[in-house]
Amino acid sequence: MTTLPPGTTRTSDAAVAHLDRDLRVHLLRDHLEQVAALAGQFAARFGASQLAHLAGLWHDLGKYSGGFQRMIWEENGVDAHIEGDTSGPRDHSTAGAIHLHEKLGAIGLLLAFAVAGHHAGMPDRTDLELRLQQEDKRKLYRDVIARADAEILNTAPTKERPPILAGPAGRRFLEMWTRLLFSSLCDADFLDTERFFDDKRSVLRGSTLSIAQLSHALDDHLDRLERKAKDTPVNRVRAEVRAACTESAKQAPGVFALTVPTGGGKTLAGLSFALRHAMHSSLARVIVAIPYTSIIEQTAEVYRRVFSHLGEDAVIEHHCALDPAKENPKNRIASENWDAPIVVTTTVQLLESLFSNRPGGCRKLHRLVGSVIVFDEAQTLPPQLLLPILDGLSTLVEQFGVSIVFSTATQPAFQRGLLLEQNGQLPGFAQIREIVPASLRAFERLRRVEVHWPPSEHPVTWDALAVELAQEPDVLAVVHRRHDARALCLRVDAVTGESETLHLSALMCPAHRSAVLSLIKERKQQERPVRVVATQLVEAGVDLDFAVVYRALAGLDSLAQAAGRCNREGLLTGLGQLRIFRAPTDPPGGVLRSALTITEGLLSQGKRDLGDPALFRLFFQRLYANLTLDGKDIQQMRTEWRFKSVAEAFRMIDDGWSAPLVVRYERKGESDQDAACHSGPSEVDRILRELAVLGPSRDRLRALQRYTVTVNKTDRERWLAGGFVEWIADTVVALKPEYAAAYDERFGLCPDRVGMMCSDFLLA
Repeated sequence: MTTLPPGTTRTSDAAVAHLDRDLRVHLLRDHLEQVAALAGQFAARFGASQLAHLAGLWHDLGKYSGGFQRMIWEENGVDAHIEGDTSGPRDHSTAGAIHLHEKLGAIGLLLAFAVAGHHAGMPDRTDLELRLQQEDKRKLYRDVIARADAEILNTAPTKERPPILAGPAGRRFLEMWTRLLFSSLCDADFLDTERFFDDKRSVLRGSTLSIAQLSHALDDHLDRLERKAKDTPVNRVRAEVRAACTESAKQAPGVFALTVPTGGGKTLAGLSFALRHAMHSSLARVIVAIPYTSIIEQTAEVYRRVFSHLGEDAVIEHHCALDPAKENPKNRIASENWDAPIVVTTTVQLLESLFSNRPGGCRKLHRLVGSVIVFDEAQTLPPQLLLPILDGLSTLVEQFGVSIVFSTATQPAFQRGLLLEQNGQLPGFAQIREIVPASLRAFERLRRVEVHWPPSEHPVTWDALAVELAQEPDVLAVVHRRHDARALCLRVDAVTGESETLHLSALMCPAHRSAVLSLIKERKQQERPVRVVATQLVEAGVDLDFAVVYRALAGLDSLAQAAGRCNREGLLTGLGQLRIFRAPTDPPGGVLRSALTITEGLLSQGKRDLGDPALFRLFFQRLYANLTLDGKDIQQMRTEWRFKSVAEAFRMIDDGWSAPLVVRYERKGESDQDAACHSGPSEVDRILRELAVLGPSRDRLRALQRYTVTVNKTDRERWLAGGFVEWIADTVVALKPEYAAAYDERFGLCPDRVGMMCSDFLLA
């Protein structure tokens, strides 16, 4: 690399890929060859090393144009003396796409998607084909041909080809293959560019830990736990579940079900299976996908404790709610491309990346090839996207050496043949192997809860329910809606004469919910009464344990998850009590309402054993039969290679009605019962001030996730118009300090209070 003083004249005719602030030169030929080598290395795991090498070699051909070379020098203060038009779009990706298409024909078009999209994202097929034929793009290509290094331009095309499958399924396979090749190219491009601009960051990448080391470390940890554990029914079942995982891990890659009741040790047993299976089958990594950010940190923390003696390379945590203050440099770097042996992420992050078209989101996808993917609480996969999800995952299993584990107490109906044909496709997997044999009788032996079904068809009143809750010293009540939780909580207060009832709902920001969960555990340790009213956000994986749980009648999966919060550790003398009631309100429309209807039908037929896995397969089979599993025709878009359209349509969380709002939450002790308004600056205030002055950054935006709630988009627009909330920088809307009273220290955001000014400001 050469360094030139600013204001000088370029002294070499060699084309340049990048210049840094010191005018160090990253030669274009070097960049193309390095990216080609890396991309080929990444794609070798799915048999596309030579094609990926060509994509890398030609991805930046457009930078050979006179206009680009002149622009890059002159923008850095160097007189270039190069002929070329710099006034038009700075397109340096289309030339390589044209070259690939012309040299390789039909297969070249697939590579052209990757090259054309390696900065702005892969386009739809019609847009790409139009772009490749535009005269201004062809003119630019001719300029590149005249200037490019002959050895780069004329590298012999390979005869390597992806497998050709027939019909629409074959076109969807090629679509997925293109995504993985695109990922290989983008990651290679990012890494080589990073190596030039920031070699100190580059050397932090990668891990020295092997799957075998991690598997042995987990075995040692579990051995110690078993030696220390008392001989109880729960611990005996956990040991047998682990033994079943050890034995099943020897099987060939494919799709597995880990169907274990809550409290059966799924978290570590599932990881034990995944690591052993990866070791036996020479798979590269384990990716654990968790549905909710509210539980991902606790899972990652469990894993970190197991591997703490091995250093920070072992577990990478990747999700939007990760506190930047707790994120180490290795985690930050490896989360960009999942270059680690164990990755803990969210289901949203994993699946939206799988169907994305953007370089940043897709660069990690090639790491899925030859990996084990564990879906925790698999029943939470969104039904409206189930057809593309199951089809995409099936392709990963059948064509790219991936093993999948669906881990849950309420196993959904993902076996092919259980679901009805939709859009000419039969959803599901050809084979799903159970890890834990039925002969272990885990559900029967871990039956720790007595279920009480509603005594009549009539709903209870909140007042009557509050009287029952007030009589219980250790109780959780789960209701359908946020408003229900607040209303019932206040009624329990009225009966007890105290404001000690705890509340959990999605109107509380993540930092607030975490504080309440800590408070619950603190009160239990102090053997104080604990009464909690919550929405269903507490039901999947949250580590809570109550003697009595009340649950509004809902889908069977929700009822089983509520049962998992009751006598979780089996420490009660008798059975825990799950008391199901008919609420005075219905669950929200859509899937939750349909799930309730299916449950009522099953109950009318006498099917009500929450410990019967077969009942849940039947429940999900009927539920999915009543829903559209591809409401946006994503599968058809995939067949037509409409990458941009698929990315826009595939949204795990439908945000058409909702919008984020930053609230001004500050944690207080139990003795501090003042209003949410306060005079001193809080953590939220500090971050918002930095955001307003310095602009958005990854750290600031991620830190604010912990203080964000989701509200109705129409409400947020109305509050903006009223001056109660405000835009901060370009991307964040926050509750104004003078209206912070709308955020209650118990209930979170109270929409009916937005617009009420804090007394501090009224007196000012």
